[in-house]
Amino acid sequence: MRTRSGRRKIALFSDYLSSLGDEDDIDRAVRFVGEGAFSTISGRRASVGHRTVALTAASFCDVDYDKVFRPCRTATGSASETIEKLMANLPAAIEKRQPAGITLAELEQIFGSLAGAGRREEKQRLLTDAWKRMSPPEIRFMIRIMSQGSLRIGFELRSILSAIARACGTDADEVRRVHMLSGSIGHAALLAFRNDLSSASFQMYQPVAFMLASPLESRSLSKPEDYVAEEKFDGMRAQAHIGPDKAMLFSRDLNDISGTFPDAAAQLIRSRLKLSSGSMVLDGELCVFKDGQIQPFRQLQKRMGVKKPGAKLLDEHPVVFIAYDLLFLDNDPVLELPLPERRTRLETLCGRTGIPFSRQIPVSSGQDIERLFRKAIENGNEGLMLKHRKSRYEYGQRNKSWLKVKEPRGTLDTVIMYAHAGSGKRGGTYSDFTLGIRVADDERYEEEFIPIGKAYSGYTDAELKKLNSRIRELAVERFGPTLSLKPGIIVEVEFDDIQINKRTKAGYTLRLPRFKAIRWDLSPADTDTLADVEHRYQKRAGKTGDKTSGSPAVHWPDIESS
Repeated sequence: MRTRSGRRKIALFSDYLSSLGDEDDIDRAVRFVGEGAFSTISGRRASVGHRTVALTAASFCDVDYDKVFRPCRTATGSASETIEKLMANLPAAIEKRQPAGITLAELEQIFGSLAGAGRREEKQRLLTDAWKRMSPPEIRFMIRIMSQGSLRIGFELRSILSAIARACGTDADEVRRVHMLSGSIGHAALLAFRNDLSSASFQMYQPVAFMLASPLESRSLSKPEDYVAEEKFDGMRAQAHIGPDKAMLFSRDLNDISGTFPDAAAQLIRSRLKLSSGSMVLDGELCVFKDGQIQPFRQLQKRMGVKKPGAKLLDEHPVVFIAYDLLFLDNDPVLELPLPERRTRLETLCGRTGIPFSRQIPVSSGQDIERLFRKAIENGNEGLMLKHRKSRYEYGQRNKSWLKVKEPRGTLDTVIMYAHAGSGKRGGTYSDFTLGIRVADDERYEEEFIPIGKAYSGYTDAELKKLNSRIRELAVERFGPTLSLKPGIIVEVEFDDIQINKRTKAGYTLRLPRFKAIRWDLSPADTDTLADVEHRYQKRAGKTGDKTSGSPAVHWPDIESS
């Protein structure tokens, strides 16, 4: 049954969970819908690349990868939707399949086999064998589950937790609390069905979901004196678990990144040795620190994704952990304490161990916020964090307790190339947009425009309504929920950064692009070019930042010896 109603989706999934008599199937069901093939905290992945999936699908459907599959994928904007349509409509693909209904246990076994496969040929064989038993929709969702991504059906985590609570007749907030503590939605569901949610507790080396910040839309706060400010570092968020024998670092997606940053982990172990006993969990930022300066994010990017960095990489881009919150200390979770109490304990702890920590500055007016924001930018940081004095550590939530004040790195005039239909509250409207830049005069390309990023925020409801009216006038082809458009709608987008992305035709992608203005006054000829993007990237890459060890943004308690 298809429905756009959020409440109806919750009811349907709740009824489905109630119909499962086997606990293992309950675990599988919520995990597949909410996390992917494997639990987030398991560290396991199916490890099947997008190209492997695409090549396997092209071979299965007897079509040319470059001439047929890639153009179809570009048009739909989704590999899984492309594969579903090819499987449903091409005789060669229809003849090879004999769908008989696949169980959750069988699907789990397929994912396990793929995770253990080494060579691409073996993975392609496993995919082919699995697809022979599946219907086109099953194949589409199998691919999305395998990639550990969203199913893109307008049924996200909050709704899944509500469905679990409804099926068990318990409180949704309590289910959410257990999920945040355990890091596993399957474990939370099983405890809910066993009526044993109260048994959940915080565990060392089991990361909890990070507290998130909301953007501050205006520099005017009704009560600025209720907040303290910290400079927002240009680094990577991390959670540090430091015990008597080891230190582990976890990323925002709760993956273990200790091996990627062994220098930062070693720093924390040395710091822990200055204490006689106890364990701690800190929230903070990983930054490249060299020559008395915190280096720009691009320097950190060279370390990200490298599972075992060599001596040269460690020497050229040394990383430190900078703390700014305390979650756990000496077997005592402190997440429920208000910020000032957590902060006092954090500063005492860092003073004893030598772990660097962010400085907090009181604010009393909008002028203070603006002054501190400009100072943060001058220091080479992204902006400010404003934290409410009474806030608890609300793990896994994004609300107004923490606010981020950032300045975009720049703007570009782009053209909307594709419009993608939204889901949930945005169902029935085109609200996600693939944006392009001009390459008509670039001899490297035959097209007029190529994609540079996707944006789905920054416009008003009235603007979205006007956009949808114009989109239908410019539509060229429809591919499921996606429309390809004639160049005609120009959008000025602002973004946080320009990043190299070799998987894209442009070779670059925009980090967090969002609408700044719809330029109804401009034509496609007025858009920025790939050369503009390349120039801006090179100009930005040449800057090293002005931050120094003496910056008021960080307190460095004897960092060299820690």
